[in-house]
Amino acid sequence: MKDPIALSGAPGSPYTRKMLAVLRYRRIPYRFLPPSGPALAGLPQPKVSLLPTFYLPDENGELAAVTDSSPIIRRLEREHVGRSLIPDDPALAFLDELIEDFADEWLTKAMFHYRWAYEPDIAKSAAILPCWRGFCVPDEELAERGRQFAERQIGRLRYVGSNEVTGPLIEASYQRFLEAFEAHLRHQPYLLGRRPGAGDFAVFGQLTQLAAFDPTPMALTLRAAPRVAAWVGLMEDLSGLEPGEGDWISPAAPPPTLAPLLAEIGRGYVPVMLANARAVMAGAEQVEAVVEGAPWTQQPFPYQAKCLRWLREAHGRLDAGARRAVDALLAGTGCEALFAPGA
Repeated sequence: MKDPIALSGAPGSPYTRKMLAVLRYRRIPYRFLPPSGPALAGLPQPKVSLLPTFYLPDENGELAAVTDSSPIIRRLEREHVGRSLIPDDPALAFLDELIEDFADEWLTKAMFHYRWAYEPDIAKSAAILPCWRGFCVPDEELAERGRQFAERQIGRLRYVGSNEVTGPLIEASYQRFLEAFEAHLRHQPYLLGRRPGAGDFAVFGQLTQLAAFDPTPMALTLRAAPRVAAWVGLMEDLSGLEPGEGDWISPAAPPPTLAPLLAEIGRGYVPVMLANARAVMAGAEQVEAVVEGAPWTQQPFPYQAKCLRWLREAHGRLDAGARRAVDALLAGTGCEALFAPGA
């Protein structure tokens, strides 16, 4: 057994919850460090403070602070054998990567929007989230921390794309996703079969907040999608699941409930990712897109332009047979526009 991997994070971070669940499922030993306290003393600092932060050896064997959950998942795949999150079939692996990016970069808009757009959600977050950085402080200090944290996060809504115009689009997308995922869970326990992929853990991470913490989307999820709410609880610890290679779906015979999920990805995530990439490339001050016939505006997000580039590179690396399989799965969902020539 290797030494436990050290990471720090917080329960209110969807990406922290994503990665803790990954480590449990893959049975990789870890030690979770609270986001404040002596355990972090002397550890390297990341270039950008993001949660979770992993402390892993770099190419020189020196301990480094590493963030960004998706590359970390791929690193863990290389360094730890067994119980893989990545399907062996290259077409299915690409589909899993697309779903993971959708959750990380689009479903998170719903998480951030609901948390900081509704008064009950703001109040709960302002009261609870600062406690995870230390609650042994006077009430007045804790309340002030909450006020400052909420003010800072509400100010960041412009980066996520949540505003008076886009808010209804985000909420409609989340509700459609719940309906599609609920229908899928009637027949499949995970997105791509009877074992979870990276995409499942990415969706789970966002839903730990949407379905199990923030009051407004939590009530909506329970009302519209009880299977989804229950799925979140089970995904927390899948260390006892024994997956088999035959547990992945076949790209040639996908379940009929997969297409509606892909179509939901195509409705909002795709046009916004494309418009964001164009805005970043042009140096524009604002992203201009159309989602469901309605205008979408937000500040450009360079990281998401990188995500789109990485997806396109992965699509380009597929051999001819795998690319045909992927393109057949995506045809008519709107997702094919991500890889159209000149898009």
